[in-house]
Amino acid sequence: MEQHALGILDARKSGSRTGGPSFSLQHRMVRAAWAVAWMLLAGWTPAPLHRWRAMLLRMFGAQLAANARVHGSARIWYPPNLVMEENALIGPRVICYAMAPIRICRNAVISQGAHLCAGSHVVDDPYFQLEAHPITIGANAWVAAEAFVGPGVILEEGSVLGARGVAFSNVPAWTIFAGNPARFLRKRVLFTSPGRS
Repeated sequence: MEQHALGILDARKSGSRTGGPSFSLQHRMVRAAWAVAWMLLAGWTPAPLHRWRAMLLRMFGAQLAANARVHGSARIWYPPNLVMEENALIGPRVICYAMAPIRICRNAVISQGAHLCAGSHVVDDPYFQLEAHPITIGANAWVAAEAFVGPGVILEEGSVLGARGVAFSNVPAWTIFAGNPARFLRKRVLFTSPGRS
């Protein structure tokens, strides 16, 4: 994905290493308007007002399914880069640092305090160039409390990143990973409780 398509400026020209901007003025103004709108109209709202918060996110360019839910204490950096499918959930105090597109697929859960970080820097570049890579949280996946998902990571369908786990590489389907860096623990086994079909 081309970085300029995401609004990221060339650090060599913008001087971001020495205090210049990393994004265009228009991009920064949209983000400032969004931050004020969320703070005044959504950040303080009680948990049941998911439809109101979803409407506000859509007004600023996010793509949310009708029953996608975002808690008021969550922080969405740039709504146009957020896609949430059916029954997806962003929990309390989640940081969704959407410098690049972040897709949260159907029935996926992002638990309290988790951090989805789609941006980083080129550490070997003397200009410390900002770069961004999309994140995908697959269907039925779970990012547990205070876990961290880095740029470009895909949590495949049904995967789990355990509490405070740190994923800088993809997590295979129907597996459980935990730790820093996240390591394979076991396969995820789904079962049906007695009396349930």
